[in-house]
Amino acid sequence: MIEAVIFDLDGVLVTTDVLHFKAWKALAEELGITNFTKADNARQRGVSRMASLEVVLEKSDKVYTDEEKLAFAEKKNTNYVKSLDTLSENDVLAGVEKFIAFLKENGIKTAIGSASKNAPLILEKTGLVGKFDAISSGLDTTKSKPDPEVFLVAAKKLGKDPSVCLVVEDSDAGIEAAKAGGMYALAVGEAKNNPLADYCADSLDTFDYKNCKLFN
Repeated sequence: MIEAVIFDLDGVLVTTDVLHFKAWKALAEELGITNFTKADNARQRGVSRMASLEVVLEKSDKVYTDEEKLAFAEKKNTNYVKSLDTLSENDVLAGVEKFIAFLKENGIKTAIGSASKNAPLILEKTGLVGKFDAISSGLDTTKSKPDPEVFLVAAKKLGKDPSVCLVVEDSDAGIEAAKAGGMYALAVGEAKNNPLADYCADSLDTFDYKNCKLFN
């Protein structure tokens, strides 16, 4: 039986994809890259800020120093953080609150496992802060998904063995990370067809958790 559920944040609990896309696209255009698309943005899902930057820079024929890359990433993040002021409780995805309540009623621990260093701010803006027993984010880790570090840190903070943890992810990199960490994986959204996942659903709103054997 599952003793803990670890949630990715963007695309699982809240939607900030549009804000990320706008911030990365603005940076790309500033660098003379005019063909940054939503398909490129999808490849940034679940990975670190610097890894996401490389998705943008691979479309350029210019070579940048590490210092320049850090400055680019910081500029994108500054613009993105400003856009987070628009977030509210209305941006929490359907089914999230009910699922969290179900887990708490059944004594199952909950945690955030997100590559985003902005996870605490997003939780605060959307009213989700305080609803989780632990938070593991880009502030706690040095390796990005598909490395399992962010989920292993979450499990450790919860005091749970990875084998009794379920990760909820919407990225293929996140599903790979969960399985690499020895955890169960529920794929939702963009990752719902990932063959590595133990369970799949369109979203938490459609996941039949009340009849799932993991919780019974």
